Amino acid sequence: MFRPFLQFPPAPLRARWWPNAYDLIAFALLIAAAVALAHAAMETRAPLAALDAAPVSLDPARLPDYALRTTLRMFAAMLASLLFTFTVATWAAKSRRAERLIVPALDILQSVPVLGFLSFTVAAFLGLFPGRQLGAECAAVFAIFTSQAWNMAFSFYQSLRTLPRDLDEVARGFGLSAWQRFWRLEAPFAMPGLVWNAMMSMSGGWFFIVASEAISVGHTTIALPGVGSYLALAIAREDFAAVGWAVAAMAAVIALCDQLVFRPVVAWADKFRSEQTASQQRPRSWMYELIRRTRAGKRALRPLAWLWQRALCLRLRPRVPVAAAGVVAPASPWPDRLWLAALLLAAAAGAWLALDYGRQHLQADDLRAAFGGGLATLLRVVVLIAIASAIWVPVGVWIGLRPRWAQRAQPVAQLLAAFPANVLFPAAVIAILATGANPDVWLSPLMVLGTQWYILFNVIAGASAVPTDLREAASVYRLRSWTWWRRAIGPAVFPYYVTGALTASGGSWNASIVAELVTWGDRKVEAYGLGSYIARATEAGDFPRIVLGVAVMSLFVTAFNRALWRPLYAYAERRLRLD
Repeated sequence: MFRPFLQFPPAPLRARWWPNAYDLIAFALLIAAAVALAHAAMETRAPLAALDAAPVSLDPARLPDYALRTTLRMFAAMLASLLFTFTVATWAAKSRRAERLIVPALDILQSVPVLGFLSFTVAAFLGLFPGRQLGAECAAVFAIFTSQAWNMAFSFYQSLRTLPRDLDEVARGFGLSAWQRFWRLEAPFAMPGLVWNAMMSMSGGWFFIVASEAISVGHTTIALPGVGSYLALAIAREDFAAVGWAVAAMAAVIALCDQLVFRPVVAWADKFRSEQTASQQRPRSWMYELIRRTRAGKRALRPLAWLWQRALCLRLRPRVPVAAAGVVAPASPWPDRLWLAALLLAAAAGAWLALDYGRQHLQADDLRAAFGGGLATLLRVVVLIAIASAIWVPVGVWIGLRPRWAQRAQPVAQLLAAFPANVLFPAAVIAILATGANPDVWLSPLMVLGTQWYILFNVIAGASAVPTDLREAASVYRLRSWTWWRRAIGPAVFPYYVTGALTASGGSWNASIVAELVTWGDRKVEAYGLGSYIARATEAGDFPRIVLGVAVMSLFVTAFNRALWRPLYAYAERRLRLD
C-alpha cells in the first residue's frame, strides 16, 4: 500500500505538541523584546561624538525610543544587582568574618551618593571604551546599580539571618550540601521579600535616572538618550509641557513593567511563602497564567528544566553527617582576632590617607562646613523617617494582609516611588521664592519623596509573608488592637521594617544631594546641609571637597546605623524568628 512521505501524528498527540493561542502571544512578546534589545544594543556601539551630532530632543515622538533605552539600562542594572545580592549578601550571612567587612561596607556604600560614584567612575568607564557610547552607557548602568543593589542585599541578608530553625533542622536532616541548601531552602525562603525589594529598587533607579543619564561632573557633560536626560533638558529650558510628557512616559513604562514582569514574578514567588496551611487568597497575574498555559513553550523549556534539576542534585561539597549537625566543636578565637585586627589596620590606613589628602587640599573651614551640614541633614533624616514610619507601617500591614489590595496598590506604589524629585523642582522653587518660605524646612520633604517607599514595600512584603496559620491563630484568640500589634503582626513584620527603614534612611542621605539644592532654569534654592555641600562641589568639579563630603556622609550614616539599626537587626534575628 502506498504511504505518503509526510504523516501527521494522531489528533491527541498533535494537541499535546502543537502550539496554542497562548504560545502565539508569548512568542510575539518574546520577539518584540528581542527586537527592542537588538535595537538598543546597536545604538550603544555608536561613536560618542554621535551624541553631539544628534543631541537629546524635546520632541515627544522621540520618547518611545528614549523610554526603551532607559528601561534596558534599568534591567541591566537589576541583573547586576541580583548577581551582587546572591553572592555578597549570602557570603555576609554565612561567614562571620565576611560579615564584619561586608555589612559596614554596605552601610558606607548605600550612603555614597550617585553623584559621588559618577564623579570617580565616569572617566574610568570612558577610558575602557574610548570614543564609544558604551563607556557612558556602562557609567549610567553602574550609577543605577548603586541605587538598586544595597536595598536588595540588605533584604536577602535579613532573610537568611532570620531563617526558621525548624527548616534549618530539616535541611540538616536531609544532609543537603551548601549548594543544595541555598537553592532549595534559603533562596526560596527569601524570595517573597526579595521580589518586593527588587520592585522598590527598580523604582529607586527611576528616582535617580536624571543624574544617571544626564551626567555632569566638572567639565564633563554627557546626555545619553533616555527619559532622564529628556527630563533634565525640560527642566533646564523651563518647559512644563515636556516635563509632563516625561512623567507620562515614566508612568507608561512602569505600568508595562508591572504587568509584564513584576506582577507575574509576585504571583510566582507566592508559592515560596513559609506556612503550614494553604493561603486563601493568592496574587494573580494574567501574564503568569498565560505563561503557565502555553503548550509548545513549556515543552521547549523542558531540557532547561531537566538540566536545572540535575544541577540541584550536585554536591559541590561533601555531605555533612546528620549526627555532627548538633555538635559544635570549640573554635580557636585567634583567627577571628587576627581578621578583626587586619580590618582595623586597613581602616586606620585608609583614615590616615584621607587625613593626609585633606591636610594638603582642605582647610578647617571646610571641615566645619561639612560636619555642620551633616548634622543638619541628620536631623532632617531622623524626623522624616519617623514621620514616614508612623504613616506607612499601618498602611503597609493593611495592604499586605489583603492580596487583592496589594495587587491594586503595587503599580501605584511603584509609580510614586519612581517619581523623581526633579519633577517637583519647578513648584518648589516658584513657591519658595514667591512666599519667602524657609528652604531649610520646605525642601526637606523632597528628601523622603522617593525613599519613604522602602518602608512601605518592605512592610507589605513582611505582612504578605505572614503565615496563614498565624493569622488564623490570632483570629481564634481574638487578638485586637494593641495586643494584636504587639503579639502577632508586629513581631512578624519587624525584621522587614528594619530593612526598609535602614535603606530608607540611607536613601534619604543620598537624596539630599538633589533635594537640598534645586534649580529651575537660572533660579536656585538651597537648604543648608551636607547634600547641598556635595552638590556644589560636584557642579564645580572640586574633587577634594567631593571626597570630604562623601567621607563625612559615610561617617554619619555608618555611625547612625551602628547606633540604631544594627542593634535592631540583632534583636530581630535573636527574638523574632518564625519558628
